[in-house]
Amino acid sequence: MTELVLRSDRIVTPDGVIAGDIAISGGRIAAIGAPGSLTAARVIDLAGRIVMPGGIDPHVHCDWPMPSPDGGTPPMTEPASVVSRAAIHGGTTMMIDFVRAVDGASVADAIARRGAGWKGACHVDYAFHLMVEGDIAPETLGQVGEAIQGGHPTVKIFTTDITPSRKGRMVDFGDIWEVFQVIAANKGLGVIHAEDNDIVMHMYAKLFREGRTSFHNMAEVHNALSEDLSFRRVIRLAESVKGTALYMLHTSAATGVAAIREARAKGIPIYGESLHQYMLYNSEDYKKPNGQIFHTYPSLKSPADQAALWGGTLDSVINCVATDELCCTLAQKTRGVRIDDTTGGNAGVEPRVALMYSEMVGRRGYSLNKFVDLVSTNAAKIMGMYPRKGAIAVGADADICVLDPTRRRTITAADLHETDYTPWEGWEAHAWPCMTLLRGKIVMQEGQLTGDLADGQWIERRIDPAIIAAPMPL
Repeated sequence: MTELVLRSDRIVTPDGVIAGDIAISGGRIAAIGAPGSLTAARVIDLAGRIVMPGGIDPHVHCDWPMPSPDGGTPPMTEPASVVSRAAIHGGTTMMIDFVRAVDGASVADAIARRGAGWKGACHVDYAFHLMVEGDIAPETLGQVGEAIQGGHPTVKIFTTDITPSRKGRMVDFGDIWEVFQVIAANKGLGVIHAEDNDIVMHMYAKLFREGRTSFHNMAEVHNALSEDLSFRRVIRLAESVKGTALYMLHTSAATGVAAIREARAKGIPIYGESLHQYMLYNSEDYKKPNGQIFHTYPSLKSPADQAALWGGTLDSVINCVATDELCCTLAQKTRGVRIDDTTGGNAGVEPRVALMYSEMVGRRGYSLNKFVDLVSTNAAKIMGMYPRKGAIAVGADADICVLDPTRRRTITAADLHETDYTPWEGWEAHAWPCMTLLRGKIVMQEGQLTGDLADGQWIERRIDPAIIAAPMPL
């Protein structure tokens, strides 16, 4: 029996925006029909509101170690229970976090430990990227292959240690080459934090010699040249291993956009992610009071770089807008004041969907479908969850965000649900979620949380062969 029907004059489907009814049964979308054609025990009229797939944030860090101010045990960011609560209020129904392979006796052990911390403790569905770091032991390579086959098909790699104090994060290019062979053989996807370590560490040393150690100089250290060199080197390495597909995390510079664009033109299966803070803030914002709140690694760049990121959303170069979510207090976020100790990441999962709607649809004239692609559908396609996730289509999970464009609001930390500050303080949103459904259950309605921590489930993923075979237009 149909449990619920949602009725709206603006439903964003893969085939366009329609007026109609969505029937939900057993957690899935059972049918889509003309307005008034479907019946259920409960019918909700959503006229005037936008019914879209739930947001998918493919890049978050929950319960994550932060830099320790005294070198002792690192403090941890807020866990999934807190971040997912904010996500639900913001219309996001799926997050992808990370498993550090070094956090277990084996890769499988690390995955099991991470999963145990999330099971029954998350309001949204979730998955994990596997993260490999430092020197890769030969036995680890086989374990990575097993993890890909076990439903964790995305593997994160750093090409830099990021800061001088984080030695051991970077994977050298010989080991990256070996990991790429495992990824290709097992039909996975390389998820890359790409910066040129030589350039980054040179700039740290240079600025320290010159006494320019303030975080305001971050864009000089994590610069556009570094992104250019590293992106192109990683792409060339992937090109040498047939079957390697890439997802370039937090693309921040025009040089990265150009490298992805040129690689796609050559037929290399590569996809780009940027972050809402890179697209809406630039390096001048570091000069504002508490300017650290705008930072995430690599760094904010110039207005010209921002323009290139926006251009990349229009030709399948920037495919996803993520957050690099790192939820901590304002005191923790602003504790670091130097180029080498400033905390990365941002508390941004809750306003992401509304902010991107406001900027894309409200200010730039993007279609609703293009907006939905960038905050939901493309992540599902690239990360191996489509069409179960990221689509309002028959058979898909009934993960739905209802945006109300009559609810314009000014964003304030006091109105949000994860920490005591927001980088988006004072921004005007042209719409706000009034309802969120996770697998057919209404988990947020009119600003009230109606779900619970048992709602979220781990989602097994398999990369679509079409994503790997060639650069899919998205």
